[in-house]
Amino acid sequence: MAKKIAISVPKGGVGKTTTAVNLAAGFAVAEKKTLLIDFDPSGACALSLGFEEENMHGDIFQVFSFTKCIDTVVHKTDLPYLDFIPCKINTFDLEERINRLSRNIYLFSNVLDQQALTEYDFIIIDCPPYMKGLTTIALAAVDSVLIPIRAGQFSVAALKKMFNQIEWVKTNINSELKVEGILLNMYEPRTKAWDLTIKALSKNFREYLFDTVIPKSVSISEAEFYGKPSMLFDVKSKGSIAYLNLTEEILNRNAKPNIYRLGGSRFSNLKG
Repeated sequence: MAKKIAISVPKGGVGKTTTAVNLAAGFAVAEKKTLLIDFDPSGACALSLGFEEENMHGDIFQVFSFTKCIDTVVHKTDLPYLDFIPCKINTFDLEERINRLSRNIYLFSNVLDQQALTEYDFIIIDCPPYMKGLTTIALAAVDSVLIPIRAGQFSVAALKKMFNQIEWVKTNINSELKVEGILLNMYEPRTKAWDLTIKALSKNFREYLFDTVIPKSVSISEAEFYGKPSMLFDVKSKGSIAYLNLTEEILNRNAKPNIYRLGGSRFSNLKG
């Protein structure tokens, strides 16, 4: 059975889609059969993988609308172990309709339970930067949430909102939902903003921090322009190495009995 991970935080500009694409690619490089599902109406995952609207033959919205079966909207990528389902909600009417459909809180859970998805080791869902609607039905269906953040007070505030939403979903819908971890993204060492952010995190969220951090990297941004995951663009770049390290960290954790409680991070010496 696939491990299902949502990439979610109620804030834009923190590298959520970048993380979803590159983590999914990392699993594929590790020869884990992986499915990336775009839940964000902006459709940025498709661009990051080199897909244009004219070469997409279906999307997750059509599955929710019962006009296509899920196996007919799966797209192959440049990585043999990575498949992709896009999101093509490109009009206001479609967005309103998907919002109405997402009121069925178990809609996505039923989709992920289909036999066609049993071949996957990991399913990664890139959620939109808000909590209601698509994000809620994603959290109802997944095993865990990975939360990327960048330096700044707004990111810390968004993180608190995210944890409140996770607790609500655990209490009311999906009692098995866990936190996969908090990922420090676009990290710049020895900067005041990051020092303050890490100190704020160490007070309440220290145990959830990944050991791996993703550095601020020009190559990651360049890769997105070329429609490739970072490791297919420049595997030796700091960004690519970091995402491969993150992949390895998650794989190692999931191989151990206690995979969600994240202790012993590189920030454990910080005073809370």
